[in-house]
Amino acid sequence: MTTSSTASGDGQKILVIANRTCPCSALQDEIRGRADDCGDVLIVAPALNGRLKHWVSDTDEAVVAAKERLAAAIESLRACGVAAEGRVGDSVPAHAIEDALVEFPADELIIATHPAPRSHWLEDGLLDWARASFDGPVTHVVSPYGLD
Repeated sequence: MTTSSTASGDGQKILVIANRTCPCSALQDEIRGRADDCGDVLIVAPALNGRLKHWVSDTDEAVVAAKERLAAAIESLRACGVAAEGRVGDSVPAHAIEDALVEFPADELIIATHPAPRSHWLEDGLLDWARASFDGPVTHVVSPYGLD
């Protein structure tokens, strides 16, 4: 008899970091594809802000927008039976990942970005940094969601 790791509560812990690509069907499909193996999913949505607002510490709108993206993503994953939670993270994605890993020791990291010409995270080398810094697998999901 085979038992799934989810049933025993010992499933993989997946940390997801997504900016304006959250929620998107590509990310949801990627997570749902691991549903049999994952125990918990933590989605971190950095509070993205413009430079001027960041410098004057005006983060209210960025936090509200991140919370709205998280709520929609979590609701859609839970509707599919995935045990997902979320939190707003630091505006610097590497810091958001590091902060989340302190309390959520993930086995895998999924990073969702816009396509290369539109993604500051790719331009800034986030994937290379994550692959060099994180011991587990790092999956990159590309989504045009939120580009309009």
